[in-house]
Amino acid sequence: MTAVYYTLGVVLFFGAILASIGLHELGHMIPAKKFGGKVTQYFIGFGPTVWSKQVGETEYGVKAIPLGGYVKIVGMLPPGAEQLADEVEFDDQGNKVVRVRKSNTGMFTQLISDARAAEWETIRPEDSDRLFYKMSWWKKVVVMSGGPTVNILIAFFIFLAVFATYGTQTSEADAGRPVIDSVSKCVIPYAENRVDCKASDPTSPAYEAGLRPGDVITSFNGTPITDWDQLRTLIRGNEAGAAVIGYERNGKAHTGTTNTTVETRPTSLTDQSLHQVGFLGVVPTSHTVTTTGGPVYTIQQMGHMTVDTVQALGTLPVKVWGVAQAIVGVKDRAADSPVSIVGGGRMAGETVSRQGFPVKEKAVFLLLLIASFNFFIGMFNFLPLLPLDGGHIAGALWEAIRRGIARLRRRPDPGYVDVAKLLPIAYGVASLLLVMGVVLIVGDLVVPVQFQS
Repeated sequence: MTAVYYTLGVVLFFGAILASIGLHELGHMIPAKKFGGKVTQYFIGFGPTVWSKQVGETEYGVKAIPLGGYVKIVGMLPPGAEQLADEVEFDDQGNKVVRVRKSNTGMFTQLISDARAAEWETIRPEDSDRLFYKMSWWKKVVVMSGGPTVNILIAFFIFLAVFATYGTQTSEADAGRPVIDSVSKCVIPYAENRVDCKASDPTSPAYEAGLRPGDVITSFNGTPITDWDQLRTLIRGNEAGAAVIGYERNGKAHTGTTNTTVETRPTSLTDQSLHQVGFLGVVPTSHTVTTTGGPVYTIQQMGHMTVDTVQALGTLPVKVWGVAQAIVGVKDRAADSPVSIVGGGRMAGETVSRQGFPVKEKAVFLLLLIASFNFFIGMFNFLPLLPLDGGHIAGALWEAIRRGIARLRRRPDPGYVDVAKLLPIAYGVASLLLVMGVVLIVGDLVVPVQFQS
């Protein structure tokens, strides 16, 4: 039965992600058609075609590898000199056709020329007024931002449903002087995904001072303690300094001496950004606080998520490298390392199949997992790099700026931005993304992230 539930969780997760991919591509296709563009293909997946159907001028279908999707919008690349020179000729029947003279003056030039040739071989003379590159800059922005915006909207409505009904749950230390719930026997680096001490791990300052679960901390370096927040601030500010800790055990006063150490730790329970701070190694007794909210609360929470996601994107290559090291056994996989869609499926399967875990919590976890993936996909696609949607958006915005400056300076229109010139960079970025994707998938199979759901 556990295997059945595990499979159910995986299927539900992948089904939701595939639906999100389909909606993402609709976010591109619908405005493209609305603005008069020609869309010849709409596919979910990559690789060999499993099924397709021609409806009007658009072929709809599913491909074998369900790791993405795409829509083919005609005329993404503007013509080069060779297309402009030889653009219009006639075939044997007297019909106008597009002919392309290829150039081979260098590797990158040839690369760009071949891409233009592949693009323009599919363009008919009657498509002249329906080419994407000829759209107004703001229409290009709407078309290219439509996909990731759909992902962010999916995330918003899922988060809204969860926050408005189930709420968010956080732990808060019990009021009054902190009662110790647990004491770390050793100092385990925060990034390492383990809970057991190794022989090489140093003894934690709290354990060295003689603190044990149930003790009540009464003072820290002579300062009387009234609550956990006060103690936490004193510990973090102490860095690697000496610490004299007063505490009560079974109603009797005791004193322990130690030296706090410096560790990388989250700023707070609600802010997971990491900083080097003083560390003692105790966890206070706490209670769970549930907060519910509507659209404004959801937007506020997604604002915090945006900051965290931007920070995560900035460190993504480094963290993927950490996963690669974990695969070959150089180091343990970090608890906060990124996961692929395979890792997400594994988390979904493990959660649904976990015994003793309430159905309501399972459903909430699945929804939050799906929402988080959609939010990350949306934010990731807004990066101003080709071949991502954000690269095309950046090109359209640059076109608007360049043309605006030309008008202000009363100079000739500089014309359309030629994104084809950036194709070598786009291929490099695509190759890097492919490598990182493979590393994460292998990592999720070989050294999966251990998580608590």
